[in-house]
Amino acid sequence: MTTMQAAIMIGLAALATQITRWTPFLLFRKRTPQVIRYLGTLLPSAIWGMLVVYCFRNGPLVEGSSGVPEIIASAVTLGLQAWRRNMAVSIAGGTLCYMALVQFIFR
Repeated sequence: MTTMQAAIMIGLAALATQITRWTPFLLFRKRTPQVIRYLGTLLPSAIWGMLVVYCFRNGPLVEGSSGVPEIIASAVTLGLQAWRRNMAVSIAGGTLCYMALVQFIFR
């Protein structure tokens, strides 16, 4: 791939991203439909549930100690979220906990 082709691909990807972000604001300029509001309240929880299933889908959580770091890091993430109510702190804390567990304790 030449530099020009890469630049064109990056430009098209940026354009497509901007179009998908601007379109809802252009379509619903006057009033947001009730179904969109409903989806706005429903989808964040559904996405979190999907991420949990995705994270644990391949891991054998009951064999040996293979599921222990995942369970501990998940508990730390939930605890941080309940305590601080800050998604960035929860995600960073859970990730750091998991990485420390798999690098130093559960090798």
